[in-house]
Amino acid sequence: MLFEQLLNGITVGSTYALIAVGYTLIFGVLGMINMAHGQIFIFAALTAIVTMSAFGWPLLPAFFVSVACAAALGALLEAVAFRPLRKKDVPHLAPLISTIGFATILDDAMIKLFGADSRVVPGRLGGSFSVGGVDVRAVDLAILAAALGLMAVLHLWIQKTPFGKAIRATSESPETAAILGIPTDRVILTTVVLASGLGGVAGLLLGLSYGAVAPSMGVGLGFKGLAVLVLGGLGSLPGAMLGGLLLGVVEVLAVAYGSSTYRDAIAFLMIILVFLVRPQGLFGEKPVQR
Repeated sequence: MLFEQLLNGITVGSTYALIAVGYTLIFGVLGMINMAHGQIFIFAALTAIVTMSAFGWPLLPAFFVSVACAAALGALLEAVAFRPLRKKDVPHLAPLISTIGFATILDDAMIKLFGADSRVVPGRLGGSFSVGGVDVRAVDLAILAAALGLMAVLHLWIQKTPFGKAIRATSESPETAAILGIPTDRVILTTVVLASGLGGVAGLLLGLSYGAVAPSMGVGLGFKGLAVLVLGGLGSLPGAMLGGLLLGVVEVLAVAYGSSTYRDAIAFLMIILVFLVRPQGLFGEKPVQR
């Protein structure tokens, strides 16, 4: 029983980690919080589900639709909400407010296009496997493999490729990176598009796990990803990955041994306790005392 709960927690947590990685990439490079991230990946997931239902497509092409839609929305977000504010002397809250406005527009657009009701994900993976005498859903194993695999590939890409090094250089100092010949504008655009595309994968994976996707899910899941971002440490990819897994496990155990009513409360209580011990998050760096 405990093994099954832990596996469910890790499965849910891996999707939270994918969401948080999107927040982390954007914050690490721009120093800005994208409050529209949840709405972007739910919009993309709903687009993929509608496409599957309309054309009878299997699940795999739907992931490409979701990623492409989320990436396009990310490019639009960067153009209208981030880029105009980057090179101007604006208050720190300005990018936050602009992304909230973008999120509100997407919320209204989703209800107009898809309706307010949830959409069932067609073509879900059926069947189960017996692991140590415990039945494990095939869809959970697929979600876990896809999420962990994507995070591993992303980590290697950021650490080992020239463009990954350009992203890290831009996150350290955009001005210095530009002096060294790094096309910072292109790096920033690519980072936002990549973060949004990962969100498109996470949205459809969550749809597979829950069985359906609703426009209202974007707000709650967006806050979960934001909480994981802070829990793992601002700008830390390993922190986002580990923080997402921890949050998923705590949520599932809270439901199993407590009440689903307090699921979110217990999870965020854990985050508060971590902050009391380590305010900078699990992998965050302590601020320099001046």
